[in-house]
Amino acid sequence: MSHFIESLYPWYLRNRRDLPWRKTTDPYLIWVSETILQQTRVGQGLPYYERFILQYPDVVSLARAHEDEVLKLWEGLGYYSRARNLLAAARQILQNFNGKFPSAYSDIRKLKGVGDYTAAAVASIAFNLPYAAVDGNVYRVLSRYYGLETPINTSAGKKLFAQLAEELLNRREPGMHNQALMEFGALQCVPKNPDCENCPLANHCAAFLTNQVDRLPVKNRTLQRSFRYFNFFLIEGAGQILIHKRQKDDIWKNLYQLPLEETAGETSAEEILQSQLLTPLLNKSVIKIQKISPLRTHELTHQRIFARFIHLQTDQLPENTAGFIKINKKDISKFAFPGLVKKYFEENHLI
Repeated sequence: MSHFIESLYPWYLRNRRDLPWRKTTDPYLIWVSETILQQTRVGQGLPYYERFILQYPDVVSLARAHEDEVLKLWEGLGYYSRARNLLAAARQILQNFNGKFPSAYSDIRKLKGVGDYTAAAVASIAFNLPYAAVDGNVYRVLSRYYGLETPINTSAGKKLFAQLAEELLNRREPGMHNQALMEFGALQCVPKNPDCENCPLANHCAAFLTNQVDRLPVKNRTLQRSFRYFNFFLIEGAGQILIHKRQKDDIWKNLYQLPLEETAGETSAEEILQSQLLTPLLNKSVIKIQKISPLRTHELTHQRIFARFIHLQTDQLPENTAGFIKINKKDISKFAFPGLVKKYFEENHLI
């Protein structure tokens, strides 16, 4: 057994966190946890996991759920395609496997939204199948320990790290091995300022011995962020407001939002109040400008959104709302909104 494994396993047994999905081999629960923890810290994801499995304790209950309900449970966690994919995959399992979670790696990999990492994690932890799970934590640990400078977001890098992870895999206990490696990256070999002086791998770690910890792993810069300008209208009349569901293949698909005017750049309040969007919604009613919020910034992976909220008060909303839905203000919390909109509601005591 290599020094790497000899040091890693005892560290894991001493330091692993007490997490609910570590106490089960139920593939459904492991799959849900792995999906929630994509792009999400454990501390943030844990309460969502607990609420999710309370509402949907098994594949069948999830498969029969309404998408609006699933998105509402996911509200605030971001990356909403994960929730839509969970629902779609659960319906696949119900239709193709009679509601029983598939036990073969190839079948798990075919589920909607399941990639190589998630399939390997579920297969190894739930079914003890010998597949190496390679996530960001694993890339970081292996690149530092072995001094690998191949960029991890290239085809060559992905192939190199996958081969190395496969060679290191403990085929008798693949689930424990994968969890140990990921946990080590999450707690010990962290991205910034790792505690190398107290690391059990330090004496053989190439990055530590050559003072390269801060620059590994290497990742090519490919991110191009677009800038978008959103003007939301909170139109209120007789205790009701207008909302609608986002339908296009864009961010926040199938979440609800306020009437929105997207502009090419920052626009003055006077200009935005002339928006043609407002004409059918206000129906020549007397309106009062309650509040115009300062421009706020909302960061997404590939987009930076500059948003403003315009709160308009009218005596009554029109009968014909041009595709928008009228809801009572007290019912706002029943709908799933993007975090940006929900935060505005919370700040203004609307929910």
